[in-house]
Amino acid sequence: MKQRTQRWLVSGATVVVLGAAVTYGVVAYADYRSRVDQAVDAAATPTPTLPTGQLLVFRSTAPGAGYGHVASVPLADTSAKRTDTGLACDRVYATHENLMCLHTDSGTVTSFTATLYDGSGAKLKSWPLPGVPSRTRISADSSLVAQTSFVTGSSYGSEAFSTETTISAVRGTDYGSLEDFTLLVDGTAVTADRDFWGVTFASDDNTFFATAASGGHTWLVRGNLRGRTMVAIHDGAECPSLSPDGTKIAYKKNTSTNPAVKHWTLAVLDFATGVETRLPITDSVDDQAEWLNGSTLLYGLANPAKPGDSTVYSVAIDGTSAPQVFLHHAWSPSVVR
Repeated sequence: MKQRTQRWLVSGATVVVLGAAVTYGVVAYADYRSRVDQAVDAAATPTPTLPTGQLLVFRSTAPGAGYGHVASVPLADTSAKRTDTGLACDRVYATHENLMCLHTDSGTVTSFTATLYDGSGAKLKSWPLPGVPSRTRISADSSLVAQTSFVTGSSYGSEAFSTETTISAVRGTDYGSLEDFTLLVDGTAVTADRDFWGVTFASDDNTFFATAASGGHTWLVRGNLRGRTMVAIHDGAECPSLSPDGTKIAYKKNTSTNPAVKHWTLAVLDFATGVETRLPITDSVDDQAEWLNGSTLLYGLANPAKPGDSTVYSVAIDGTSAPQVFLHHAWSPSVVR
C-alpha cells in the first residue's frame, strides 16, 4: 500500500507530510493560519487611545488620510494639532473611561456595527446594528451606553423611517430595545407605531431621557431603566441632551409649518421654571447637541459647499447671541471633561 503524500505551502515553504502525519499537518496549518489571521486583524484594527486631560473628541471630516477617523484636540486649544486614533466611525462618543464607535462595514454585503472600547483602547464588546448608525451616548460615569440606528430610512427629515434604540450597562445588564418599554402619554399607554431615538443619561444610573414618536407626534420622555417605563414630559422635542448639572435639557425642535419639510433649531428647557428658550440658529440642525459647559452647546452642521465635510458650532443657551464656529472639519463632538 502506497503512502499518501500531502504538500502544504506554509509561509513560502513546501512541507511534505506523509501518511498518518497528514492529520497533524492539517491541525498545525490551521493553527498557523489562525495566528496569522489574528495578527492581520490586530494590525488592521487601530487601538483608539485618547490623550489625557480635557478633550473634544470627534469624527474628523478633514480631507486626507484621516478622513472619517476619531480624533481629538485639547478643549482649551481647539487649534492645536489633532490626535488621530486611526479608528473609522460614523458616530462617536467618548468619556475618560470609554469610547463608543458606530461604524459601517463595507463588503459584499454592507453591515453596521457598534463597538465599545475602554480607556486603554482595548475592545470591550461589539454587536451588530440593524441599520445606518445615528446616535450614541455614554453616561457621565461611564456605566451606561445607548445607541440608535435606522431600521429603515437614513434621515429624520423623512416621514418613512423607523429606528431602534438600545441601552446596556458597560459591564452588566443589557436593558435591550426601548420598543420593549412601556410608553405613557398623558397617563395612557401608547402601543402602536412607536419610534425612539436620541438617549441622554441622568447621573443616577437609572433615569434617562429620549425622543418618542407615534402617529406623527414627538415627545421628550423621561425613562426609568429598572421600571422599564417612559413618560412623556414635553411636546415637540427631539434628540435631547441633559446639562452636566441635570437642571436643563437641550433638544432640536421642528419649526417648519410645512409637514413635508422639517427645519430644526435648538431649544433648551429649564426644568425648574418650565421655560423653553429657542436659540437663534438659522440653519436646520439635525444633530444631538453636546454641552461644552453649563452655558454653551456644541452641534454639528454639514457643509453644503463641500459634500462629506462638516463643522462644529457653539451657541450660548441664553439665546442672546448667534452661533460661532468652534471647530472646522469635524462631526459628532463629545466633550471629555
